[in-house]
Amino acid sequence: MEPSSSPPRAREWRRRLAFVVAGLLAFETLSGLSLYLLPFSVPNQWQVLLHTIAGLVLLLPFVWYQLRHWQRYRRAPMTHIKLTGYFSMAATVTAVVSGLALTVQALFGTRIGYGWDLTHVVATFALLAAALPHVLLIVFRNRKARRAPAMRPILAAQRAYGRNTAALTVGLFAVLAALVLAYRPPRLHNALPDDYNYLYGADRPFAPSLAQTSTGDAFDARSMGGSASCGRSGCHAEIYDEWAVSAHRYSAMDPAFRAVQKTMGEQNGPESTRYCGGCHDPISLFSGTKNLFRDDLTNPIGFDEGISCITCHAIKKTDVKGNANYTLDQPERYLFELSDERPAQMLTDFLIRAYPKKHVESLQHKLFKSPEFCAACHKQFIDEEINNVGWVQLQNQYDNWRKSRWNHPGDPQTTIECRECHMPLTDSNDPARGDDLDYNRTTDDGKHRSHRFLGANQFIPVHLDLPGAEEHVKLTEKWMRGEIDIPEIADKWKQGSAVPVEVTTPERVKPGEEISVKVVITNNKTGHDFPTGPLDIIQAWLEVTVTDAEGRTVFASGRRDDRHFINPGTFMFKAEPVDQYGNLIDRHNLWEMVGVRYRRALFPGFSDQAQFVFSCPGTVGEKGEEPPITRTVSFAAPDEPRTELTVTARLLYRKIDQFLLNELFGPDSGITAPVTELSSDVRTITIVDE
Repeated sequence: MEPSSSPPRAREWRRRLAFVVAGLLAFETLSGLSLYLLPFSVPNQWQVLLHTIAGLVLLLPFVWYQLRHWQRYRRAPMTHIKLTGYFSMAATVTAVVSGLALTVQALFGTRIGYGWDLTHVVATFALLAAALPHVLLIVFRNRKARRAPAMRPILAAQRAYGRNTAALTVGLFAVLAALVLAYRPPRLHNALPDDYNYLYGADRPFAPSLAQTSTGDAFDARSMGGSASCGRSGCHAEIYDEWAVSAHRYSAMDPAFRAVQKTMGEQNGPESTRYCGGCHDPISLFSGTKNLFRDDLTNPIGFDEGISCITCHAIKKTDVKGNANYTLDQPERYLFELSDERPAQMLTDFLIRAYPKKHVESLQHKLFKSPEFCAACHKQFIDEEINNVGWVQLQNQYDNWRKSRWNHPGDPQTTIECRECHMPLTDSNDPARGDDLDYNRTTDDGKHRSHRFLGANQFIPVHLDLPGAEEHVKLTEKWMRGEIDIPEIADKWKQGSAVPVEVTTPERVKPGEEISVKVVITNNKTGHDFPTGPLDIIQAWLEVTVTDAEGRTVFASGRRDDRHFINPGTFMFKAEPVDQYGNLIDRHNLWEMVGVRYRRALFPGFSDQAQFVFSCPGTVGEKGEEPPITRTVSFAAPDEPRTELTVTARLLYRKIDQFLLNELFGPDSGITAPVTELSSDVRTITIVDE
């Protein structure tokens, strides 16, 4: 292989550069194979870090060695040994370049390129396939000539080369072993408190919620939190900012929820609040906080994060029975992931990006793309364990949708599912952008699904002064009015308002004549009942106002007084639950509920009609004096002619009624829920002479 004029071969085998490069390459190859072939583990994570460091250390020595080696042997005759040498060089260069690209992406990007990753893996196998024959053929050839005196120093040098290479490789693995042994992972306290009350049986520690963990035991709150790290790392900053102001995020800190939970704990026992925890406060539920002697009933992490990234993405099984009927897994965390120290967090971020397989496998799955996933919480009932009487269905968005015109099983082209509405696609730089599991998407569509989960709560984000609340509320109100375009489903539903109103009136009336005004309300776009949710709290109603040409009120219904209460007799969508004695449930005290005495809501695609009757006036008293505002207003004979009447109907909505707010926070708190106009219609009636 060597020209006769070259220095002795033994000297080349003994060069420090040769065995340093060989030892580093051997470690890189073996650790790379371990990362590829062995499961996620603490040793493998340390190998990622050491593999990266060793690869960076290898860079310059390899370049220098390879250039020198090539310069020495480039004029030698082409043999199978030289050919495998060229293949080895090409594979190593490819592995080094791709490894450097992956390192830069993991350090400064948001995700590694899977093309680079595949190249790196293929190059590793190619290096093995070429380098081993290259070295072994030389060793085998030299051993065949070992009897020649000139070969003795060469064979001795080769043995020294082998020992030094092995020593360096073993030394690096010894460093790895030391790091693994020295690492002390945070100890998770996956146990319920000693004083935990198993009121519903030891086999149902989280009852009356149907939520459960994959182990049946508690989960340390820290293992379910840490959502801020998803944004802090720079990886999922867009998604984190969307989630941070969403109803999923503030589900536990919602002051109305907390006030109701406090009352429930006082009246029904703290254990009963586990019923709410599966959906509103899963971190507190699974860490055993909803227990005796816990006045707040909420873990600090649960309070701040509500339905955190982990608690949603780590759900492995759901049931459409509702009441949080899901099973939560506890993902295996990366090194230092639970640390508060910035350097440690940076290492974690690097590990997740450089070694993402476990992160993706544990937190991304097809289940949460299905309406059945949402059904676990968006379907609610109470039974004897709660009200001591029997089963009562409460809010049920899932079955509303399932039975509606939006659901066509097996036909995604005509079906509109939960995520298509409430998580519309948005342009994205997030590493989670793209998805080939949806029928109409690809891995490179440059979009992710919004994690704002826009719904109908335009009150709490501003009340809590969450970051970005004003923008979120504006989007929520646009959403409720049906003003947000969703291109992926634009051809599946009608345009216009989500719940439009249409006023029907006579064209002409005479003074003193009875006027009948009809208002039709249609659930045009909503995928479930309108309104939906806890209808003992939510209020949606019609405000109808009739004015004359001078702007004076002739008739009004649905107005609010100066205390923010809606006038009696208003046409309203709501429910009036009652307890076993027939008393009205008006403080969201559902633990006493046995049924409803009144319920009005619109099924998807259905309409309802309100009718208002009043007499056409001719005059009013003194100019500028308005008649009393009642449901029906009649006037005496005219002495000041009117020419027309304007009828305005508005569909209004607020998240929490004023009575409950006063009950929860006191009438002097000044807290009131904002009112949003969802749709409106105006008609003009001409008044003609007799």
